[in-house]
Amino acid sequence: MTHILRENLLSPPILAFGIGLLAAASGLRPVAHVQLPTWLSKALSLSLLGTIGLKGGMALAESHLRELWLPSVAALTLGCTTPVLAFTALRRLARLPREDAAAVSAHYGSVSVVTFTAGLAFVRLAGLPYEGFMPTLLALLEAPGILVALLLARGAGRLSLRQAALDVASGPSFLALGSGIAVGLAAGPLGGSATPPGFNTVFLTLLTVFLLEMGVLAGRHLRRARTVGPVLLGFALVAPLVNGGLGVLLGKAAGLSIAGTMLLGVLGASASYIAAPAAVRLALPQVDPARYLTPVLGVTFPFNLTIGLPVYLFLARLVH
Repeated sequence: MTHILRENLLSPPILAFGIGLLAAASGLRPVAHVQLPTWLSKALSLSLLGTIGLKGGMALAESHLRELWLPSVAALTLGCTTPVLAFTALRRLARLPREDAAAVSAHYGSVSVVTFTAGLAFVRLAGLPYEGFMPTLLALLEAPGILVALLLARGAGRLSLRQAALDVASGPSFLALGSGIAVGLAAGPLGGSATPPGFNTVFLTLLTVFLLEMGVLAGRHLRRARTVGPVLLGFALVAPLVNGGLGVLLGKAAGLSIAGTMLLGVLGASASYIAAPAAVRLALPQVDPARYLTPVLGVTFPFNLTIGLPVYLFLARLVH
């Protein structure tokens, strides 16, 4: 476990994230003020998503339906369960108002594409094989958690679930991932032969640059963490462990490999900061965004990248 944790912390993407996080949290200049142009940041994130989708689509073309249906059921079960668990805990333990609890639950019910991308890089560096259709499960998990959380908030006022669903489905991240999967599926297994030899190296380089900026963003939110209160901060540390453990158990039950089980755990543990904020801002505009963005970006996101990934691999090996 210690060996895995050390290797993860010393990997280029996580080192870049750590540098940005510590610099921004401490107020150190000039790294704390690193910010890529908006167009470049979006281009990087969409490139990473498209790449993941493309590789996943090519692997999906080689998969049989009987291999995919059980993991898909496990993923949907995970996506519908985690927001309910989060909502219940936030209402009973943190005593949050119904709409606030639902807003936070939507983020912990959906998934972080960047955390999943870091998980893919982690298992590749560890030399662990995984099911190529895992990006399809990522696509399946982005929307259900948000919609379940908004259903739980229906007592807080009039909510347009249809509009929220359309907002998620038409978002750039979902479209980039879905387009990549569609292209990879159309290309089929033969598309892999056209992949350049340095493809994985380029992917790792893009991820490293992107995570440097994400570290700075997480560090800024970490500096504001005390404004949301200790109970919510404690939730931001406990929730990924509970959800990640549930994902690992469901992955094992679905017959996934060790790495596939670990990645489903990563999906369960991650919290959305792209799709969920857009949907929640639309459906629950009365909730202060700091209430859900600070725990997600300031606590859960860095925890998952630095400590969580080795923990979920450890749990996956334990259940196997």
